[in-house]
Amino acid sequence: MLQAQIFIDKDELKGVKPLHEFIMNLLIDNGIAGATSVMGYSGFGRHHRLKQPSRLFSFDEASMLITFVDSEEKVKTTLSVLREQYRGGFIITHRVDLW
Repeated sequence: MLQAQIFIDKDELKGVKPLHEFIMNLLIDNGIAGATSVMGYSGFGRHHRLKQPSRLFSFDEASMLITFVDSEEKVKTTLSVLREQYRGGFIITHRVDLW
């Protein structure tokens, strides 16, 4: 099995729909076995600026992680479909064992 992890900003939009909702619906439409989205408390990216949206008076965007698992072929096909419609975010994959 292959697990994919997609890192995005929680407040990012795809058209008028929240991006995380768009991605989750895309995963459902592509028959993915299972997915979870989680909001982060803090994080940083390539610019090494710490974002902490939970702090009082912070204007930082909350980070989100969407993770999903399925067969290697299905994950790669679904990621290709996603990349045709959305070029942002940071995506990684790794092999996992189902117990």
